[in-house]
Amino acid sequence: MKLGVRWTVGDVSARGWEALRLSVHCAFQLFGPEARYTICVNTVPLARAQQWAGPLPGLVAWQAITADAMPPWLARHLDGEMAEGVGWKLVPPQLYPDCHELALDNDCLLWAMPAALKEFLARLDATLLAEDVARCLGLFDATAVPGMVNSGIRGLPPAFDYPRALTRTLAQYQADEGKPALLRSELDEQGLQAAALHRDACLRVSTREVSICSPFWPRQPELGSCGAHFVGLNVRHLPWNYFDRPGDLVRREHWDRHRPALYARAGLPLTPALPLDLA
Repeated sequence: MKLGVRWTVGDVSARGWEALRLSVHCAFQLFGPEARYTICVNTVPLARAQQWAGPLPGLVAWQAITADAMPPWLARHLDGEMAEGVGWKLVPPQLYPDCHELALDNDCLLWAMPAALKEFLARLDATLLAEDVARCLGLFDATAVPGMVNSGIRGLPPAFDYPRALTRTLAQYQADEGKPALLRSELDEQGLQAAALHRDACLRVSTREVSICSPFWPRQPELGSCGAHFVGLNVRHLPWNYFDRPGDLVRREHWDRHRPALYARAGLPLTPALPLDLA
């Protein structure tokens, strides 16, 4: 099995960096030293990102990504703000074109092999996405894969031309709507990826195996059997209350409740809980 695993991370919360460390260690335990691993860092200095992520297996490579690396065909569909980190997951679109490539969000942890991932790695003609508990695909809702999907897990088979799939999807949107797609939110970016993979055999990692893990309904408060995607963990501040309690506090309590189990699955000793956030 030739596998490359990649993460994209930017200016996230303290617990987002902790989640990245755990995600990398879990992946290394699951896939071993034969796989290749890269963390793509945007909007923060590479040295600072390495400090915040903490100790990682020595085989993990770091790559600084700047706006100059944005492909022109993608840049023209982004506004200047790049709110919610839109676009960075696609820079570069592929790191390991000769391998099965698995892209994980920094807050997505895998400690066992989901059935769809196992099938994906055994095939050369299938892509991979995660299931979600809601359909949130922005501009591409009408053309994306059926059902509820999440790009926190994305798999591309060897020799798959992902840039071509994305550019075809953007061109089709313009033909259908009479105007170019302007990606303004992470939902638009997620929808673009889901629509680009719609033309191929797209396998799904179930939410039973990898939960969409959050204390906020309709997401799932508990861990899945093979992993968990802690959606919303990266945001530094939630400016609203949940059942009369600050959203930040509810989210922090939820993450801290799961920390002992997550550290155990990552094969790491439990460290003291983090402060509210990084300075």
